[in-house]
Amino acid sequence: MSEIQGLAVHAAGAQLLPYKFDPGELKANEVEIRISHCGVCHSDLHLINNDWGTSQYPFIPGHEIVGTVIAVGTEVRNLSVGQRAGVGWQADSCGICEWCRSGNEHMCPLAQPTCVGRNGGFADKIRVNWRFAIPLPKNLDGENVAPLLCAGITVYAPLRNYGVRPSSRIGIIGIGGLGHLGIQFARTFGAEVTAFSSSKDKEVEARELGAHHFVNTRDTGALKKVAGGFDLLLSTVNAEQDWSAYLQALRPNGVLCMLGAPPSAMQLQVPILIGGQRTVSGSSTGSPKDLYEMLDVAARHGVRAITESFDMAKANEAVARVKKNQVRYRAVLTN
Repeated sequence: MSEIQGLAVHAAGAQLLPYKFDPGELKANEVEIRISHCGVCHSDLHLINNDWGTSQYPFIPGHEIVGTVIAVGTEVRNLSVGQRAGVGWQADSCGICEWCRSGNEHMCPLAQPTCVGRNGGFADKIRVNWRFAIPLPKNLDGENVAPLLCAGITVYAPLRNYGVRPSSRIGIIGIGGLGHLGIQFARTFGAEVTAFSSSKDKEVEARELGAHHFVNTRDTGALKKVAGGFDLLLSTVNAEQDWSAYLQALRPNGVLCMLGAPPSAMQLQVPILIGGQRTVSGSSTGSPKDLYEMLDVAARHGVRAITESFDMAKANEAVARVKKNQVRYRAVLTN
């Protein structure tokens, strides 16, 4: 097999530079994918800067990958050469632990992220275990589907896992890379959807995406007016919030699910949790099974990421703009 060429970071916070490596022989359980598109996620920024202390340099970032299969190992069952496929946050798992056996491979203690300890999608090709290369519906465009493989599943999984249905009242906190997809997916479940944002100018777009209501979070009175109104709140923001106000916005048995990670510890008023049997939870990504379902739902209901496209060679520009929150809403690199 030919070498893989990409853009790697060689030290924490450094610029991406051309980098190539020999991936060796294709393993029996692997597929090789020629990459057409790769999203730029905030997680890539954290890995580039080694914010989580897990980065090993040099490495190629990128984990929202779309491309075409160009080689398959002898054990590969669901993919063939020439088929389009997508790869998200995860590239492998042990396959035998209780989590893998139950279809929750993303919870595997030996789960292998796509670009942690290995090279990701800011490249011309990638190899992954075939179980984590998901066939793509034909009517999903490569640029708009790439962010669904991380951002999309991140918002879809809790909607599915918490049993959202047409009677549900759902709030999406933050209308950005995750939130604009959260609104769309919540509508596919038939739920009543409220968008929460500190940017009043996002109201029109939030409603166009499917929100029934809009709350300006800079207006403390507006937050008080929705107290006791929601079964599930998905928080997609990384900034500090008035978490007590959001807890009070929950109905009895309501859930505040954290998808974004604020920089400091949450301050919670426990009596609010006890009084209404409310819950604070977290959710990460999803399993291959979840990805299959999410992509099928997106294809049938017209869910698509709003993107800005950059040539792969301009990855540093894309990363810089994502870091400054200048992209609305997801940056995608193209080969």
